[in-house]
Amino acid sequence: MASRGGIMVTGTNGADFEHREKIAIQYQLSALNKSRLKYCVFFHHVLFLVMLAKLSADILDKLDIFILEIEELQIPPPLWWEYIWCLSLLLSFLGLSAIKRNNIKYLRRYMYGVCALGLGPLLYCALHYCGDVWRYLSRDDEDEEPDIHLWQGYPYGLLWYAFILLASQVHFFQLYFSYNLLKAWRARGALRKAD
Repeated sequence: MASRGGIMVTGTNGADFEHREKIAIQYQLSALNKSRLKYCVFFHHVLFLVMLAKLSADILDKLDIFILEIEELQIPPPLWWEYIWCLSLLLSFLGLSAIKRNNIKYLRRYMYGVCALGLGPLLYCALHYCGDVWRYLSRDDEDEEPDIHLWQGYPYGLLWYAFILLASQVHFFQLYFSYNLLKAWRARGALRKAD
């Protein structure tokens, strides 16, 4: 070994490791996008807890459980899209399994599911509350009360638009990082076939 005073090969001083220690770009991209996708899945779970808190009154009502504090909040009854959006949480387990195994087929299913169960209900919600939000934003006189649905003094449609903004960002980032993973894994597969 050269560092211990042993025989040293001519022309090497130990600084030539850089060309040997490079990691292929597709593996770097894969590791980076896996990490980012895990963060997106975490934020998806956080948004699910927010939605579950909103749905808690309806769920407890269906189970015949009465909690006065929740009933006093007078949470509006849920629409069907809210429960469908909650199903998108199950997709996170498919996505995590795909990135653990580098499985392209599972990752594609995850991406299709995010579009259908994640973005689809959000699009419906945006269209459903579009009228309320437009009436609230375009009102002229403060004295005149527009015909909009309020909850705790806040416009209900605008609260849903805030949720849509956050959830759609999470879903678009999930799709973006998944797409980058697909590209990296395909590049790795192409290199294997070339060898």
